[in-house]
Amino acid sequence: MPLHVKWPFPSAPPLSWTLASSVVMGLVGTYSCFWTSEWARRQGAALGQSWGLGRACPWGEPWAHPHPSPPEYMNHLTVHNKEVLYDLIENRGPTTPLITVSNHQSCMDDPHLWGILKLRHIWNLKLMRWTPAAADICFTKELHSHFFSLGKCVPVCRGDGVYQKGMDFILEKLNHGDWVHIFPEGKVNMSSEFLRFKWGIGRLIAECRLNPIILPLWHVGMNDVLPNNPPYFPRFGQPAFPTEDHRTHREALQRPACA
Repeated sequence: MPLHVKWPFPSAPPLSWTLASSVVMGLVGTYSCFWTSEWARRQGAALGQSWGLGRACPWGEPWAHPHPSPPEYMNHLTVHNKEVLYDLIENRGPTTPLITVSNHQSCMDDPHLWGILKLRHIWNLKLMRWTPAAADICFTKELHSHFFSLGKCVPVCRGDGVYQKGMDFILEKLNHGDWVHIFPEGKVNMSSEFLRFKWGIGRLIAECRLNPIILPLWHVGMNDVLPNNPPYFPRFGQPAFPTEDHRTHREALQRPACA
């Protein structure tokens, strides 16, 4: 399936492009913080209100325990192990790419998931993620294409395989040490069944010239924030539970195969 708009990324982005991208990423990220009420939770914590994060069970599995809810300005978010992601965003070396992978429950998982981040991440264009996006949904018109590309979304054409321009572009970003987020199921999983991962994630890990860190994320409840059935608009007062799991390096994945 060909891309129906021109390739949206300039070969040498001018300053105006960089500034516009910073504004789009910052505003959409700030909206996500507000919509998930991670912002509201932080504000409430500053006022001494007693809701907060769940704890991890001794064997390391995420545990979403009942707790008093914050005022439901929008929705309320419980995040486990988010410091792992913060540390990788802020402190990994410039030659260490980051690949995050997660399940896909709703068409608004990205950007709503990034409501877990701090404003210092969201408004720093260099720190924020690149992500592939379905060309037949996000890149059907030039205006849409311009908006999503400013948001560091890269068009990927369904059916064109792992060796296509969008995947080449994302791989090159990894080779420069950037952060890439992937939904390896390749679509919104509305039935919550276990789906075979698409091959693109394998190519990114295998062909990256650097040694990427791979961080799995698992989230529950995003399909209640934006349901997959009409009417298609975000809902209020829903709980969501993202979890960052244990990080690993590519070499750790290769060792069992080579044993």
